[in-house]
Amino acid sequence: MSKRIRIIEGTWNCTSCDTKGILARHKKCPQCNNPRELTGKESEFDFGGTDAATGKALREGVTDEKALDLAHAGADWFCAYCGASNRGDQTLCKHCQAERTDDARALHEEEAAEDAPPMPAPPRASSTKKTLGKVALVIGGSLFFCCSSTIIYGLWSTSTHDTTGQLLNTEWKRTVYQERYTPVTLEGWQDELRPQPPRMPVNGLGEFAGVQNVRGCVSSRRGSRKVADGTQRVCSTKTRKKACGTEEKCQTRNKGNGFQEEVCKDVTRYCDESYEDCRNETRYRDEPVYASKCDYDTYQWKEVGRRELSGQAGEPPRWPELSVSPTDRLRREEHYVLHVEYEDDGKKQATFEPKTEQEFLSWKPGQTVSVTVTRGGDIQQLLPR
Repeated sequence: MSKRIRIIEGTWNCTSCDTKGILARHKKCPQCNNPRELTGKESEFDFGGTDAATGKALREGVTDEKALDLAHAGADWFCAYCGASNRGDQTLCKHCQAERTDDARALHEEEAAEDAPPMPAPPRASSTKKTLGKVALVIGGSLFFCCSSTIIYGLWSTSTHDTTGQLLNTEWKRTVYQERYTPVTLEGWQDELRPQPPRMPVNGLGEFAGVQNVRGCVSSRRGSRKVADGTQRVCSTKTRKKACGTEEKCQTRNKGNGFQEEVCKDVTRYCDESYEDCRNETRYRDEPVYASKCDYDTYQWKEVGRRELSGQAGEPPRWPELSVSPTDRLRREEHYVLHVEYEDDGKKQATFEPKTEQEFLSWKPGQTVSVTVTRGGDIQQLLPR
């Protein structure tokens, strides 16, 4: 691969007279004769832009022999006595004639490379994967935004604060359900049915449903299973990198004196190539699985009646009465509600549900309460004041 070398000249700005774009070959400002120094960023050079694809400088290369000789003179140094810049190959300051001393500061010069850096190995990831990655990133970002908004709102709505209020009213409701151990016919898989006699409950306890009179068994589909059924050819379109000629790539190094050395060479260029990736895979089919399903007799608790009582403040909670047989049982439910009005940017109302009758009976309408309420309006805690 052929290598091409160019010298690119930079420019600097004079801080004494504000002259812009002075060529690096000038150690003094052409307008005010002020020597270039380390102060005021006069030692920082502008080399223009570079081509994004190749890294090649957009400026023309230097062809002037004197400028090329200056570029190859080494990194500039700055006189420790007057601060003026000098060629790297000079031993006396051109401005004040002082000798170059160990404390004379020099600009940095990058180490030269024998060749431009090699191109990285062609990536194996396909363009399709890159596109899918971008799509996944967008979808992930959207989901993150939505989830974050939901979480933030959830945290805000569940945050609590304390205020004062008044108990407006109380109410209660009690329900008694009458359930009877009733014979029923159910279906089940024959291999799961174990015939056993039932045991009836005594005062609603000690029952066992049992399994009796297994009958009417018929073959029914119980599910399916995957069964190998030969092979099939499966193909997918993929992309890969393939050498497709050459392209120019450039690298520059700072010579520490206002000049850059640019090294360009031709490297292998890679293009995307589509191809079919095919392979043989086992093909499966769904095979139904059958088993015997049968009817059988057993027992279940079933609701045969209910009674409900409710009341408000001043009416003590009580249970409704139901008469039951030895094979019946009673199931009870109780529900208590306190209606509260509290101050929160105006008067607001909400309900609070005590868990037990003892807790419910401790509250009286009209009493002042301390309320811990969420931003969403749910009462978390209620205390008397």
